[in-house]
Amino acid sequence: MKKLIFLIFISILYADDMITPISEVPYNKEKAILGKKLYNDTSLSKDGTVSCNTCHRTDNFGVDNKEFSTGVKGQLDKPFNTPTTFNSVFNFVQFWNGRAKDLKEQAKVPFFNPIEMGLESDSELIQKVNANAAYINDFKKIYGEINIDNIMDAIAEFEKTLVTLNSPFDRYLQGDATAISQKAKRGYEAFKNNGCIACHQGKNIGGNMYQKIGVFEDYPNQEVLGRYEITKNPEDKMVFKVPSLRNIAKTAPYYHDGSIPTLDACVQFMAYYQLGKFLDQKTVDDIVAFLESLTGEYNDQIK
Repeated sequence: MKKLIFLIFISILYADDMITPISEVPYNKEKAILGKKLYNDTSLSKDGTVSCNTCHRTDNFGVDNKEFSTGVKGQLDKPFNTPTTFNSVFNFVQFWNGRAKDLKEQAKVPFFNPIEMGLESDSELIQKVNANAAYINDFKKIYGEINIDNIMDAIAEFEKTLVTLNSPFDRYLQGDATAISQKAKRGYEAFKNNGCIACHQGKNIGGNMYQKIGVFEDYPNQEVLGRYEITKNPEDKMVFKVPSLRNIAKTAPYYHDGSIPTLDACVQFMAYYQLGKFLDQKTVDDIVAFLESLTGEYNDQIK
């Protein structure tokens, strides 16, 4: 708790420099084109029904807006709500509990999760990729061979393109004073003054640190313990990767367990759990207006 209070204090002093506009990431187009095919290919799952795009929809800001996504055989992918793949290239780790260090490592996990895509071995995935003549040609041309590392490298390369530019708030940061409403401007000031920016900051407005959920009040769902399940360090109980707030108005439901359906409720509950306070409704509405200004534009460059 002392660490978070210190962060809030520092953030209020230096808040104006803590969020920066988002930008494109360099990528290899040939690899990204191949990665997009793999990302959308349901034949790579156990029963041919699920692809990366099933849960991380590129036509819907990288999510499916479900509390829990549906994997092979209609199984619900509990206990985590599906995080967006949009702008995930800017996260310092992947997954809510940080169990993957980068996009390549993250891309592999769903293929071999029995609830998600349900494959049982590397060889099974390689066999499925080899069943497609177009993949054989693509991999031979780009990588020389089909193997797990190259499959994940291609998917990660595509995910580098899932960046949402030109949000109203980015335009505001770049000097367009008319890009956001007065209500959103008040919301941004409230976001800073209440210390939200201590955790939600940087280019991705989150995704660059771990924090405990339930600082001043215990979070009600204690079934999933966050980083503790990786580190077994008692201090890591209920510690999760801070989510990005980019496109947050489009990615309900909220929190790691998908328990909060609306953005205004999410703001109020975060104030309660993290700050130990209740915000008046006007302040909540202003912050929501600010959060809505974080919705960017996705232009599919891989066609």
